[in-house]
Amino acid sequence: MMWRKWMLSRRKRKLKDPAYAWLFEPYEGDEYVAFDTETTGMDPKKAEILTIGAVKIRGNRILSGESFHLSLKPQGTIDEAAIRVHHIRNCDMKEALDPREGIRRFVEFIGNRPLVGYYLEFDMAMVNKYIKAWLGVSLPNRLIEVSGIYFDQRIGRIPQGNIDLRFDTILEQLKLPMFGKHNALNDAIMTAMIFVRLTYLKTPKENA
Repeated sequence: MMWRKWMLSRRKRKLKDPAYAWLFEPYEGDEYVAFDTETTGMDPKKAEILTIGAVKIRGNRILSGESFHLSLKPQGTIDEAAIRVHHIRNCDMKEALDPREGIRRFVEFIGNRPLVGYYLEFDMAMVNKYIKAWLGVSLPNRLIEVSGIYFDQRIGRIPQGNIDLRFDTILEQLKLPMFGKHNALNDAIMTAMIFVRLTYLKTPKENA
Protein backbone atom coordinates (compact mmCIF):
# COMPACT_ATOMS: atom_id res chain seq x y z
CA MET A 1 0.00 0.00 0.00
CA MET A 2 2.76 2.44 0.93
CA TRP A 3 4.63 1.58 -2.28
CA ARG A 4 1.52 2.30 -4.37
CA LYS A 5 1.01 5.66 -2.64
CA TRP A 6 4.63 6.56 -3.31
CA MET A 7 4.34 5.58 -6.97
CA LEU A 8 1.11 7.54 -7.41
CA SER A 9 2.64 10.59 -5.76
CA ARG A 10 5.62 10.37 -8.09
CA ARG A 11 3.43 10.06 -11.17
CA LYS A 12 1.12 12.85 -10.04
CA ARG A 13 4.02 15.30 -10.16
CA LYS A 14 4.20 14.70 -13.94
CA LEU A 15 0.56 15.69 -14.46
CA LYS A 16 0.35 18.47 -17.03
CA ASP A 17 -3.12 19.71 -16.04
CA PRO A 18 -3.71 20.12 -12.27
CA ALA A 19 -7.46 20.15 -12.93
CA TYR A 20 -7.18 16.34 -13.20
CA ALA A 21 -5.35 15.81 -9.91
CA TRP A 22 -8.51 14.09 -8.65
CA LEU A 23 -7.58 11.06 -10.74
CA PHE A 24 -4.92 10.31 -8.14
CA GLU A 25 -7.25 10.56 -5.14
CA PRO A 26 -8.13 7.24 -3.43
CA TYR A 27 -11.44 5.89 -4.70
CA GLU A 28 -13.88 5.42 -1.83
CA GLY A 29 -17.04 4.49 -3.70
CA ASP A 30 -18.58 1.13 -4.59
CA GLU A 31 -18.59 1.34 -8.38
CA TYR A 32 -16.43 -0.16 -11.12
CA VAL A 33 -16.26 0.57 -14.84
CA ALA A 34 -15.93 -2.20 -17.44
CA PHE A 35 -14.61 -0.97 -20.76
CA ASP A 36 -13.40 -2.11 -24.16
CA THR A 37 -11.91 -0.56 -27.29
CA GLU A 38 -12.10 -1.36 -30.97
CA THR A 39 -8.94 -0.39 -32.82
CA THR A 40 -7.30 -0.30 -36.24
CA GLY A 41 -4.85 -3.06 -35.26
CA MET A 42 -3.31 -5.08 -32.44
CA ASP A 43 -0.03 -3.17 -32.07
CA PRO A 44 -0.63 -0.38 -29.50
CA LYS A 45 2.33 1.59 -30.86
CA LYS A 46 0.78 1.83 -34.34
CA ALA A 47 -2.94 1.26 -33.87
CA GLU A 48 -5.58 3.92 -33.29
CA ILE A 49 -8.77 3.69 -31.24
CA LEU A 50 -11.94 3.67 -33.33
CA THR A 51 -14.55 3.20 -30.61
CA ILE A 52 -14.66 3.02 -26.81
CA GLY A 53 -17.47 1.38 -24.85
CA ALA A 54 -17.89 1.39 -21.09
CA VAL A 55 -20.52 0.63 -18.47
CA LYS A 56 -20.64 1.23 -14.73
CA ILE A 57 -21.10 -1.56 -12.18
CA ARG A 58 -22.42 -1.07 -8.65
CA GLY A 59 -22.26 -4.13 -6.44
CA ASN A 60 -23.86 -6.99 -8.37
CA ARG A 61 -25.73 -4.63 -10.70
CA ILE A 62 -24.69 -3.57 -14.18
CA LEU A 63 -25.89 0.00 -14.66
CA SER A 64 -26.86 -0.23 -18.32
CA GLY A 65 -28.41 3.22 -18.09
CA GLU A 66 -24.97 4.62 -17.23
CA SER A 67 -23.06 3.49 -20.28
CA PHE A 68 -20.60 5.20 -22.60
CA HIS A 69 -19.99 4.67 -26.31
CA LEU A 70 -18.32 6.95 -28.82
CA SER A 71 -16.10 6.94 -31.88
CA LEU A 72 -12.73 8.61 -32.34
CA LYS A 73 -11.70 9.94 -35.72
CA PRO A 74 -8.55 8.10 -36.91
CA GLN A 75 -5.72 9.98 -38.58
CA GLY A 76 -5.40 7.38 -41.32
CA THR A 77 -7.84 5.14 -43.15
CA ILE A 78 -9.12 1.87 -41.73
CA ASP A 79 -7.64 -1.08 -43.58
CA GLU A 80 -9.64 -4.04 -44.87
CA ALA A 81 -8.26 -6.46 -42.27
CA ALA A 82 -9.54 -4.30 -39.41
CA ILE A 83 -12.91 -3.80 -41.11
CA ARG A 84 -13.36 -7.58 -41.36
CA VAL A 85 -12.92 -7.86 -37.58
CA HIS A 86 -15.09 -5.04 -36.20
CA HIS A 87 -17.12 -4.04 -39.31
CA ILE A 88 -16.36 -0.35 -38.74
CA ARG A 89 -15.86 1.31 -42.13
CA ASN A 90 -14.26 4.61 -43.00
CA CYS A 91 -17.67 6.00 -43.96
CA ASP A 92 -18.96 5.16 -40.46
CA MET A 93 -16.49 7.60 -38.89
CA LYS A 94 -17.80 10.82 -40.43
CA GLU A 95 -19.37 11.92 -37.12
CA ALA A 96 -16.51 10.62 -34.96
CA LEU A 97 -15.01 12.93 -32.36
CA ASP A 98 -11.55 14.41 -32.31
CA PRO A 99 -9.46 11.89 -30.30
CA ARG A 100 -8.53 14.42 -27.59
CA GLU A 101 -12.17 15.31 -26.97
CA GLY A 102 -13.25 11.66 -27.00
CA ILE A 103 -10.58 10.65 -24.52
CA ARG A 104 -11.44 13.62 -22.29
CA ARG A 105 -15.05 12.45 -22.16
CA PHE A 106 -13.90 8.90 -21.38
CA VAL A 107 -11.77 10.11 -18.47
CA GLU A 108 -14.66 12.17 -17.11
CA PHE A 109 -16.93 9.10 -17.33
CA ILE A 110 -14.65 6.64 -15.56
CA GLY A 111 -13.34 9.05 -12.93
CA ASN A 112 -10.98 7.33 -10.51
CA ARG A 113 -13.09 4.16 -10.31
CA PRO A 114 -11.42 0.74 -10.68
CA LEU A 115 -11.39 -0.46 -14.30
CA VAL A 116 -12.52 -3.93 -15.35
CA GLY A 117 -11.61 -5.57 -18.63
CA TYR A 118 -10.71 -8.63 -20.68
CA TYR A 119 -7.21 -8.48 -22.16
CA LEU A 120 -7.09 -5.24 -20.21
CA GLU A 121 -3.38 -4.74 -20.79
CA PHE A 122 -4.04 -4.00 -24.46
CA ASP A 123 -6.96 -1.62 -23.89
CA MET A 124 -5.01 0.26 -21.22
CA ALA A 125 -2.02 0.59 -23.54
CA MET A 126 -4.31 2.06 -26.19
CA VAL A 127 -6.08 4.64 -24.00
CA ASN A 128 -2.88 5.55 -22.15
CA LYS A 129 -1.18 6.40 -25.44
CA TYR A 130 -3.71 9.21 -25.89
CA ILE A 131 -3.92 10.19 -22.22
CA LYS A 132 -0.18 10.41 -21.75
CA ALA A 133 0.13 12.71 -24.78
CA TRP A 134 -2.59 14.90 -23.26
CA LEU A 135 -1.94 14.82 -19.49
CA GLY A 136 1.64 13.56 -19.34
CA VAL A 137 0.66 10.53 -17.22
CA SER A 138 -1.05 7.20 -17.67
CA LEU A 139 -4.27 6.39 -15.84
CA PRO A 140 -3.64 5.53 -12.16
CA ASN A 141 -6.93 3.60 -11.73
CA ARG A 142 -6.85 0.15 -10.13
CA LEU A 143 -7.14 -2.56 -12.79
CA ILE A 144 -9.11 -5.82 -12.63
CA GLU A 145 -8.59 -8.51 -15.29
CA VAL A 146 -11.60 -10.85 -15.49
CA SER A 147 -9.66 -13.70 -17.11
CA GLY A 148 -7.34 -13.63 -14.08
CA ILE A 149 -10.27 -13.97 -11.67
CA TYR A 150 -11.70 -16.79 -13.78
CA PHE A 151 -8.35 -18.59 -13.86
CA ASP A 152 -7.89 -18.31 -10.09
CA GLN A 153 -11.34 -19.75 -9.44
CA ARG A 154 -10.96 -22.63 -11.90
CA ILE A 155 -7.37 -23.73 -11.34
CA GLY A 156 -8.27 -26.16 -8.55
CA ARG A 157 -11.10 -27.79 -10.51
CA ILE A 158 -9.63 -28.40 -13.98
CA PRO A 159 -7.38 -31.45 -14.56
CA GLN A 160 -3.74 -30.41 -15.02
CA GLY A 161 -4.77 -26.77 -15.00
CA ASN A 162 -5.89 -26.78 -18.65
CA ILE A 163 -8.07 -23.70 -18.54
CA ASP A 164 -9.42 -22.14 -21.72
CA LEU A 165 -9.34 -18.36 -21.24
CA ARG A 166 -10.96 -17.39 -24.52
CA PHE A 167 -13.74 -14.83 -24.08
CA ASP A 168 -16.40 -17.02 -25.72
CA THR A 169 -15.43 -19.99 -23.55
CA ILE A 170 -15.63 -17.99 -20.33
CA LEU A 171 -19.11 -16.75 -21.24
CA GLU A 172 -20.22 -20.29 -22.10
CA GLN A 173 -18.82 -21.83 -18.91
CA LEU A 174 -20.47 -19.15 -16.79
CA LYS A 175 -23.75 -19.63 -18.70
CA LEU A 176 -23.88 -16.00 -19.73
CA PRO A 177 -25.49 -14.68 -22.94
CA MET A 178 -23.36 -13.51 -25.83
CA PHE A 179 -24.19 -10.30 -27.64
CA GLY A 180 -22.75 -9.16 -30.96
CA LYS A 181 -18.97 -9.24 -30.57
CA HIS A 182 -16.44 -6.67 -31.73
CA ASN A 183 -18.74 -3.88 -30.63
CA ALA A 184 -17.03 -1.93 -27.86
CA LEU A 185 -20.14 -1.38 -25.73
CA ASN A 186 -21.41 -4.95 -26.14
CA ASP A 187 -17.98 -6.29 -25.19
CA ALA A 188 -17.88 -3.99 -22.15
CA ILE A 189 -21.30 -5.20 -20.99
CA MET A 190 -20.34 -8.87 -21.45
CA THR A 191 -17.13 -8.22 -19.52
CA ALA A 192 -19.20 -6.62 -16.76
CA MET A 193 -21.43 -9.72 -16.66
CA ILE A 194 -18.37 -11.96 -16.26
CA PHE A 195 -17.07 -9.75 -13.44
CA VAL A 196 -20.39 -9.73 -11.58
CA ARG A 197 -20.86 -13.49 -11.95
CA LEU A 198 -17.34 -14.27 -10.71
CA THR A 199 -17.32 -11.70 -7.93
CA TYR A 200 -20.82 -11.67 -6.49
CA LEU A 201 -22.81 -14.66 -7.74
CA LYS A 202 -22.46 -18.41 -7.39
CA THR A 203 -20.37 -19.82 -10.25
CA PRO A 204 -22.18 -22.60 -12.17
CA LYS A 205 -20.64 -26.05 -12.41
CA GLU A 206 -18.37 -26.95 -15.31
CA ASN A 207 -20.13 -28.03 -18.48
CA ALA A 208 -19.82 -31.70 -19.23
